[in-house]
Amino acid sequence: MKQRGRHRRRSRGRALRAALTGAALALTGAATLISASQADVADDPGALKPLTGAGAAEALRLTEHRVPEPWLDRLSAAMGEPVGVDTVLGSADRTLRDAADCTADDREALPLSPTATRAYCWDAEDTRGWRPGAVTTSGDADDGLWGSHRVVLSAWSRDDGTPEGSLARVSFVDADDPGRLAYASALLTVPVDGGRDYRALASPVSGMVWYQDKLLVTTGAGGRDALYVYDVDRVQRATADARAVGRVPGGWAAHGHRYVLPAVASYRLSGTPDAARPSALSLDRGTAPASLVAGEHVAADSGRPTRLWRYALGTDPAHAGLATDSAGHADATEAYESGADEVAGVLSYRPAGASRSAWYLGRPAGELGGRGALWRQDTEGARSVECGADRSRLCWSGPPGSLSYWAGTGEVWSQSGRMLFAVPLASLDEALG
Repeated sequence: MKQRGRHRRRSRGRALRAALTGAALALTGAATLISASQADVADDPGALKPLTGAGAAEALRLTEHRVPEPWLDRLSAAMGEPVGVDTVLGSADRTLRDAADCTADDREALPLSPTATRAYCWDAEDTRGWRPGAVTTSGDADDGLWGSHRVVLSAWSRDDGTPEGSLARVSFVDADDPGRLAYASALLTVPVDGGRDYRALASPVSGMVWYQDKLLVTTGAGGRDALYVYDVDRVQRATADARAVGRVPGGWAAHGHRYVLPAVASYRLSGTPDAARPSALSLDRGTAPASLVAGEHVAADSGRPTRLWRYALGTDPAHAGLATDSAGHADATEAYESGADEVAGVLSYRPAGASRSAWYLGRPAGELGGRGALWRQDTEGARSVECGADRSRLCWSGPPGSLSYWAGTGEVWSQSGRMLFAVPLASLDEALG
């Protein structure tokens, strides 16, 4: 991690400007009160129940599989020297618009309570056909800066029925100037054929964490790989502007993207019938060592609880990722059952001096659609944000997305629809009471 040390010494990022003027953003349709029948949809999930036992531990175990170094070297030799985040940000030619310049329909996705203090909408043309996914930031990666930049990463996916099938990409957002967020995107891929080619990561990315120089992302159902790992210093340039993905006559293509991010490792499920597949992810720096917080997606009609758990993150700078034993196994260090279902975002945070961590869960509104609910849950009970004259619990973003805490600014970042936004954690706790 020589580069990370250099990044710290070069930290010259401009300070973020003050939050948007006023206590709240002006939302066109969001002021409408939600009916009492809707308020009852987000049922109280109750207290967290500690999950113990050998069977539970086995179901949460992941096994690391690294992409062989010769594969990565062969790919780099063919595609050219890898570039880093600074190069990608330096080529950013698309911008997000400030919330005031977004459409009323876009702003409807923002939370009612607490209100966002930063909010932006994505370029409509660039995101057409793409579904928003997880969010993480350089606040997760290190000390709030990556090199000299503050960075937000946003995942997107699509499945347009092309021969390439499903696609996933990550947009690198230069957040140095809160008044002008510019970005460029890299297609997520997986090396194949000994590093002589690559395929698209055929999966939506519902959870994503940036830890040191590694990016850990979730994968959807259908395979044994639960997480893929990417190295942000191994971004490759695509050399052919084609809709294909991988080696093409005359070069390398990435479905029209200028950059490719090849996986360097994956973590696979245990293989037990009740193996837990992470769907929501976040980073908790309040543990020692830092930990990866995970939650699974459980359908409302499944009749079973949702598992929430954490893995210790590795401390070896040369091998950032989950902490593993000699067999490559990563075991959960803490696990719970929650009565919440369809969890879309999970965050764990322990304030200084507190005896236990609080778990924040974002949930959709179920069959009614629209706005979701935000809960804070621990081993003693649960509380939800309430809003409106009828004390509705459906006050959060709609639909809810991943949660990422930027400790340096005290903000929780999330994404809903085409809106990227931040809310102070202190505001969340105040709203939760």
